[in-house]
Amino acid sequence: QVQLVESGGGLVQAGGSLRLSCAASGRSFSSYAMAWFRQASGKEREFLAAITWSRGSTAYADPVKGRFSISRDNAKNTVYLQMTSLKPEDTAVYYCAAALGCSGNGCLDVKAWGQGTRVTVSS
Repeated sequence: QVQLVESGGGLVQAGGSLRLSCAASGRSFSSYAMAWFRQASGKEREFLAAITWSRGSTAYADPVKGRFSISRDNAKNTVYLQMTSLKPEDTAVYYCAAALGCSGNGCLDVKAWGQGTRVTVSS
């Protein structure tokens, strides 16, 4: 099983930046791509970005291209989501996931979810 633990959420003013972290552990987590999703209150969970452990290949959803950046540190088994130029509409719970078949349109098969970390962007 794969265990994922997010951190780094909090309150930030509009225009600010925040970096989320996701520590991965367990069996075969490196076999999966790592992805970030978010879910705002009353809305469906939304794919944001994904990255592979081996090559560091990335994919982004169109709404966050140019503002969000996903990266990984293989030595720390940690994936990051750097968020810049934050807007109030970025307010959501952000989830890390281990998944298969990820592209800019999302992931076909999510194998594990983290518990989520809340991001609040004030205007």
